[in-house]
Amino acid sequence: MADIAALTALIEPEVKALGFDLVRVKLFGQGDERTLQIMAERRETRQLVIDDCMTISRRLSDLFDEVDPIEEAYRLEVSSPGIDRPLTRLHDFVEWGGFEARITVTEPIDNRKTFKGVLGTVEGEDIAFKDTKVGNVVIPFALIDTAKLVLTDALINATMPLSAEGADDIETEG
Repeated sequence: MADIAALTALIEPEVKALGFDLVRVKLFGQGDERTLQIMAERRETRQLVIDDCMTISRRLSDLFDEVDPIEEAYRLEVSSPGIDRPLTRLHDFVEWGGFEARITVTEPIDNRKTFKGVLGTVEGEDIAFKDTKVGNVVIPFALIDTAKLVLTDALINATMPLSAEGADDIETEG
């Protein structure tokens, strides 16, 4: 399986050159069902429209034709992180402080590996978190396996409306 850090190092400069921020690179599935998922966003809106996805996809497809970083067959998927987005960068925890999240860590903290509650402040690389069951806990960024915002009314109200521009132009097989 391809090295995610190497793929990220290859993909991120291309995404940034187009004016977007890379949120996540994930390779999952096996055999004919393998997918390389690229999540990116516009800095000012935290989302992508369909044309943005196509622009990134074309740029990366051209690059991958030259470099061929994944030996196995795969499907390229470019998308916005969505409202209940994954939190993958330290500044995501700063930007989304005060909102509900679900966090899984690689090593137990206070005898737990899964937390659900409200994101607090970030001090250095430590995230203050108020878990609904155990109260206040400090989670080192280095121990986070997965983190994702929880879809709540507060999150919906704080998020810019998603653009549906171009959605009517999509052709589907029927």
